[in-house]
Amino acid sequence: MEVLVRGNKIDITDSMKDYVKEKLAKLDKYTLDDDVKATVNVKVRNYSQKVEVTIPLKTLILRAEEESSDFYSAVDLVVDKLERQIRKNKTKLKKKEKEGVKEFNIDDIIDLSDKEEREIKHKKINIKPMNLDEAILQMELLGHSFFMYKDSDIEKIAVVYKRHDGGYGVIEEE
Repeated sequence: MEVLVRGNKIDITDSMKDYVKEKLAKLDKYTLDDDVKATVNVKVRNYSQKVEVTIPLKTLILRAEEESSDFYSAVDLVVDKLERQIRKNKTKLKKKEKEGVKEFNIDDIIDLSDKEEREIKHKKINIKPMNLDEAILQMELLGHSFFMYKDSDIEKIAVVYKRHDGGYGVIEEE
């Protein structure tokens, strides 16, 4: 895993870089790709240090941040959080694979003609302006298969969604 460490209002020493690389090396056992790049941002706020780690993978983007008075403890906390995210997503992917193999049961089909039986949930959202990359990141962080946003480039409502082939699709307002 290639690790890029950047500091905001702080000079990153070699020992800090080595510590981050050593801790993030624990995550290598979860990834199959060799060309994984992790971006680590370290920020200083008053008397605390905030560590943000972003690791874009093929199927999802892992992102975690932690704040602590000590840089090294913040790194430890962020790596623990990333490990939990990886384990959670790994079990989700395995569940989806197992569900796809299940037999088709006719009793589980919902009869669409019987509207009283169907439950429809309504949700109101505050649509925020952002670009496509930010929308994909938000969708991945939420664990959803789609995300609605206002495209800041074209000033219109758009929906980004995951395709079955692993790519993304975008539906835009006319």
